[in-house]
Amino acid sequence: MRAPPSCPRWALLALALPVLALPVLALPAERLALLPHGEDHGDAALEPGDDVHSAALELSTALRFYGAAVHSLYVTTNGIIAVNEPSSEEKYLGQFPVSFGAIAPFMADLDTTDGRGNVYYREDSSSDVLQLASDYIKRGFPESAFDPSSVVIVTWKLVAPFQAPGEDHTLEEKRNTFQAVLASSDSSSYAIFLYPEDSLQFYSTYSKNGDENISAMVGFSQASTNYYFWEKPGSYNVIANDEDSIRNLYKSSNAGKQGIWVFEIGSSSDSIVPAKISSILESIEPNEEDQEMTSKPFTSDYGSTEITQQYITGSTDSTEEDQHLVTYSVPQLGAEDFLTSYQDVTGTPSTESFYSPQNFPTAKAPPRQFRIQQFPPQPPQVIDVEEFDETGIGICEYHSDYMKYKCLVLFSTVFRYHTDVQQTCANNRHQCSVHAICKDYPNGFCCSCIAGYKGNGRQCVAEGSPQRVNGKVRGRIFVGNNPVPVVFENTDLHSYVVMNQGRAYTAISTIPETLGYSLLPLASIGGIIGWMFAVEQQGYKNGFSITGGEFTRQTEVTFLGNNEKLVVKQKFSGIDEHGHLTISTEMEGRIPEIPSGSSVHIEPYTELYHTSSNVITSSSSREYTVTEPERDGVASTYTGAYQWRQTISFDECIHDDSPPSAPATQQLSVDSVFVLYNRDEQILRYAMSNSIGPISDGSADINRNPCYTGTHNCDTNAVCRPGTGNRFFCECSIGFRGDGNVCYDIDECAEQPGLCGSNADCNNQPGTYRCECVEGYQFAADGRTCVAVEYVVNHCQRGTHNCDIPQRAQCVYTGGSAYICTCLPGFSGDGRACEDVDECQQGHCHPDAFCYNTPGSFSCHCKAGYRGDGFRCKLDVNNLKQKHCFHICHMPFVDETGAKTNIHWGLFCSVVFFPPEVEKTKCQHEREVALGSGGAFFPRDARVGHFIPQCDEHGHYLPTQCHGSTGYCWCVDRDGNEIDGTRSGPGVRPPCLSTAAPPVVIGPSVRPDTVPLPPGTHLLFAQSGKIEHVPLEGNNMKKSGAKALLHIPVIAYDCVDKMVYWTDISGPSISRASLNGGEPTTIIKTDLGSPEGIAVDHLGRNIFWTDSQLDRIEVARLDGRQRRILFDTGLVNPRAIVLDPVRGNLYWTDWNREAPKIETSYMDGSNRRILVKDDLGLPNGLTFDPYSSMLCWVDAGTKRLECMNPNQLGRRKIIEGIQYPFGVTSYGKNLYYTDWRRTSCIPSGDQALPETHCCP
Repeated sequence: MRAPPSCPRWALLALALPVLALPVLALPAERLALLPHGEDHGDAALEPGDDVHSAALELSTALRFYGAAVHSLYVTTNGIIAVNEPSSEEKYLGQFPVSFGAIAPFMADLDTTDGRGNVYYREDSSSDVLQLASDYIKRGFPESAFDPSSVVIVTWKLVAPFQAPGEDHTLEEKRNTFQAVLASSDSSSYAIFLYPEDSLQFYSTYSKNGDENISAMVGFSQASTNYYFWEKPGSYNVIANDEDSIRNLYKSSNAGKQGIWVFEIGSSSDSIVPAKISSILESIEPNEEDQEMTSKPFTSDYGSTEITQQYITGSTDSTEEDQHLVTYSVPQLGAEDFLTSYQDVTGTPSTESFYSPQNFPTAKAPPRQFRIQQFPPQPPQVIDVEEFDETGIGICEYHSDYMKYKCLVLFSTVFRYHTDVQQTCANNRHQCSVHAICKDYPNGFCCSCIAGYKGNGRQCVAEGSPQRVNGKVRGRIFVGNNPVPVVFENTDLHSYVVMNQGRAYTAISTIPETLGYSLLPLASIGGIIGWMFAVEQQGYKNGFSITGGEFTRQTEVTFLGNNEKLVVKQKFSGIDEHGHLTISTEMEGRIPEIPSGSSVHIEPYTELYHTSSNVITSSSSREYTVTEPERDGVASTYTGAYQWRQTISFDECIHDDSPPSAPATQQLSVDSVFVLYNRDEQILRYAMSNSIGPISDGSADINRNPCYTGTHNCDTNAVCRPGTGNRFFCECSIGFRGDGNVCYDIDECAEQPGLCGSNADCNNQPGTYRCECVEGYQFAADGRTCVAVEYVVNHCQRGTHNCDIPQRAQCVYTGGSAYICTCLPGFSGDGRACEDVDECQQGHCHPDAFCYNTPGSFSCHCKAGYRGDGFRCKLDVNNLKQKHCFHICHMPFVDETGAKTNIHWGLFCSVVFFPPEVEKTKCQHEREVALGSGGAFFPRDARVGHFIPQCDEHGHYLPTQCHGSTGYCWCVDRDGNEIDGTRSGPGVRPPCLSTAAPPVVIGPSVRPDTVPLPPGTHLLFAQSGKIEHVPLEGNNMKKSGAKALLHIPVIAYDCVDKMVYWTDISGPSISRASLNGGEPTTIIKTDLGSPEGIAVDHLGRNIFWTDSQLDRIEVARLDGRQRRILFDTGLVNPRAIVLDPVRGNLYWTDWNREAPKIETSYMDGSNRRILVKDDLGLPNGLTFDPYSSMLCWVDAGTKRLECMNPNQLGRRKIIEGIQYPFGVTSYGKNLYYTDWRRTSCIPSGDQALPETHCCP
């Protein structure tokens, strides 16, 4: 269709605009909505606080996480869902991974006190909610057939950051809202993170451990595996860990819609798999095979809204009559191009952690940080010159006489990539692009792109291939007469370029409405990208061919009329590892105000670019037309103008002295300029078509060639080759095959196996391929060869060394990954195995002192009747008792021959001092009687055949007594009574346990009432499906040292082999593991119902257990062999079980609610009888104390801890009022019991003593 000859060109464009504004394009973008939440939907609300976590949320369907099944979760204030009970926030905030395992949609120091937000959570299996979760998952994994059976929904609503005293109060009113949805089936689980628009108002929080802000963290962390003396960290994946990537969570996506992030977190695989559905690109990459005068619709699925695109096309042949109306036809930019998010421009999420699925950050590949370039302010200086200085740097305005320039000097630095030392291609080939050749010159080397590629040699891209540009924008701009500037930081800029047509689309997001409309005239902010990839006429070069996308640009814009000025600084940093150009932009100054809702029209324009050494300058004047919103049916229009001056500084190779391949002055022609601001999305968009060639008034015939005007019908991945007149042909770009009109990608990886060499994977990409080193390898300095990674690990710091425990040895880091182990003073060995040195054998104490050896040390104590520190002892004269004299008289002596000899006699008087008598023990008294009563100085010989008791140094019975004449041996109790069934044959000593409490050691460092425990002593206890251990120091527990050992429920310990045994009702199974490390081993896994209590016979080497489902008690060898049933009758719900191996007795509780009881029998199953049946409720834990021969139990029904001697009548209540006791054990003088609501320990004695809270 022809326009009338008198119709101006801008009028034709205005007529075309209503055609583009189709109703379907006006549909608003669908806003992200959270899944239903709140107390109205059955949610539980977390208690307000700064560091709060929920009780265990038991799951009806197990969550699959890193390949393992998780049956309960903990919800926390601090934006995480913990797999195990979390530690206090000081131990994990600012660190990742976390030892307890977590799913972290926004881990930070959050605070909900005083009504500052809420945290809601629930498990839901309603069909509506399951369908919503399934829809989100299929958005990210469209091929998945996942059908969830339950979901966990956790919502952090309007939560606040923790505020320290004196901290910046600008954060006080900021709130964040986000949601995590965990969906599970029987075989797999998915996580969905939802961040509504503008829901994240802060991105870091104050650190309680230091005066700094810590960025929030998004990711996944597998729980650590704890062994007795070391901890093995689990795998982890980081999604975002810096403010830029956190800020973009609600703008970006890996599932095709802003704010939605979907991950497969558990199935048969033990890794986290992110969704790989990037935002659609078709809205800005139209297929223009059809160049007929028709409208061609294109539909794409963006969210749930169907978007249709229309393109206005036309013939490349036109008559002279209408050439002044449309010199060439370009597919017009539809309004829907401005409605799609900036992701549509880039095709990748803004958050750099997700730029490439292959580079998903893991524990071995931390997330990349986006570096923001800063520009120092440089005041401009205006000078006048009569002739142009070829080496000067300035913005020069061209005058008609072509002999005089007015220049604005902005930079005085020229960047060059040569050094004082001559460089050659031999050792600098890596500075050139892989698609370039390197050539040596007398003073250095230069790079140049090979045929089929464009660039400066250091950076090369395939001819005709579409390009993407990503970057950040910041600014401080005054609008109109407003005294307050509009300030914005880290705003995203994304651009897409159809290179073979010179079309550039640029989008700048998050521009406030007060500024967005006023920036519409400044199309050249994105126009620099159009200049870089402008269509090149023969013999001319665009910006990328000259600079390779590595340059700085400084621009001054002066608005005519009010003389407002705006300075724009931009830095292009070349192509990143994703194949995208990177840019940073700063803007500062004042611009005229354009009313909200106005539209701006910019006529086509031209610019002259003059190139000298390392510098390109240009200037131009622009006019723009503003149409304000209608008022009373009338829309006012006015025209504005500004001057645009810019200087581009770049790094060129100075060693190639051949003549320039392009003229010093070139003309950029810009056409089809569209600008639009979307107030709903706060996105500013520019679009334009660009070509570069000679200075022309438009009459030259070359300007009509479709290759130079972009009106050809070549594929977007093809190069247009101009012929004579309007003739041209299409040639597919490097990496593509086809006839030029249609081009297909070449899969280099499939066609050339081994292309990337050994230890590398080849990933095909459009038009090219990418080599990536396999796990454990990295690129060498040449950027091509994969070499093994040498990890430097401080094993001492990480606890992965093989030194002995810290109580006996220390690990000394020696650099790199090396370390040495040394034993602590008081121990000997190689550092990996250290033994205690018995200092008492070395004679350190005084002869009149007792020496007591302790692990790593010893103590000396003067004997009774002496005083001192043990190293020096003196007779205590205050305790002298009496004086004796012995008379030695002459007496006859008969020698060996039988002759009598007289010995001289006289009086010899010896004074002997006796200390106070110490009362003899029972053992000492019986021994003295057995030996006779001859006295201390002249004892009689023992009578032959009589038994003589053996006592230790403290007068207690030795646990093993033997008859000196017969050779029989047996075990005795603390009173010396023989224990039934322990007598052995002659020459055989039975293994007997000491029944006497350890001696009371008197000294300055040990309390008189305390038995010191050796270093490294730990208490093992089970809770929440895991075994934990806590260090014991004296009679106290070191809470801070408590940690998980194994994730199992009920435990027993073999002190001989240092093995832990446990039952697992979920299996069901019985397993064991060594405290010295190693993998757990299942020893029994058949014919089990619900194994509960378990006990180890360390003497007989057997295990005993109760089964509350099969109602029986069984026994087997420690390895599970020779299994047999002891009892399967008279049991209703057997629970706890303990042994007295020395006496051969077995004890167990029966949790029969109608008739609870505690029973006993011999360990062979004989002599079964009931010990306790009255006044019982729910007897849970059971323990036997060998020192006191007391059987103790905790009862969750009566809420008491009681003890009794099984051989006597009567019970003793130790403590009452316990909340919910579960397990109990004894050690030394203490009883330790667990409480499901709180954990406490209590020392046993003649009277009940106050509780001591001891376990975390």
